[in-house]
Amino acid sequence: MDRVLVWGASGHAQIVTELLELSGLYIVAGYIDDVNSDREGQEFEGAVILGGREAVERAANSGVKYLIVAIGDGVKRKEACQFGLSMGLNLINAIHPSAVVSAKASLGLGIVCGAGSVICPHAIVGEGAIINTSASIDHGCVIGPYAHVAPGARLAGNVTVGECAWIGIGTAVRDRVHIGSYAVVGAGSVVIRDIPGGCVAYGVPAKVRHTQGPGPISSILGEHNG
Repeated sequence: MDRVLVWGASGHAQIVTELLELSGLYIVAGYIDDVNSDREGQEFEGAVILGGREAVERAANSGVKYLIVAIGDGVKRKEACQFGLSMGLNLINAIHPSAVVSAKASLGLGIVCGAGSVICPHAIVGEGAIINTSASIDHGCVIGPYAHVAPGARLAGNVTVGECAWIGIGTAVRDRVHIGSYAVVGAGSVVIRDIPGGCVAYGVPAKVRHTQGPGPISSILGEHNG
C-alpha cells in the first residue's frame, strides 16, 4: 500500500483516517499538526504526529508521495494543500465505501466524501472540497475548490457553491441558488435566495447577518485543528 501523509490531527482527521483504512489503498505515514507543536511525537490513530509544516518536507524526502488535508476550514485547507503540492506531494481522495458518487459526476483531487454522502450526475466537485457525512449534492451542482458541505446538508439541483464556502450541518438549499466564495451558511438554515460571497447567513429562510470577508472561518465555527 502507498504511504500517505495526513495534515490535521483532530476529529476530522479521525474520519479521514478511517476512510483511508477502508479503501485498502493507503497506509498513514504520519500526521501533521501545525497548530500544537507540543504534540510532536505523540501517537494518533495508530501513527505518529510528525510535527508541523517543517515535517512535510521531511516526509516527502523520506519517500512519501501522497497527501490528504484533514482540516475543516477551507481557507486553511487550501493553504495546506498548496504547500504540500509545492513539496512535491500528490493529493488523493478519501471516499467512504457507502458514498454514492455518480460515474457522470466530476471530482477533483484532495476531496473527502463521508459515509452516506451522495453526489449526483453532472455535479462538479472542486479540488480539496469536503462532502461530509450524509450530505447530498444533486444533479448539476458545482461545488467550488475547498468548499465544505457539512453533515446532512441537502443541495437541490444546479446549486453553485463558491470557493472555501461553508454550508452548515443540516442546511437545505433550493435549486439554482448561488452561494458565493467564502460565505458561511449556519446550521439548519433554509437557503432560498443567493448568498453573496464573504457573508455569514443563517435562519429559515436564511438571511445575511454580516460580512466576514475571505479569511479563515475557524473563529466563527469554533474549530481548532480539524
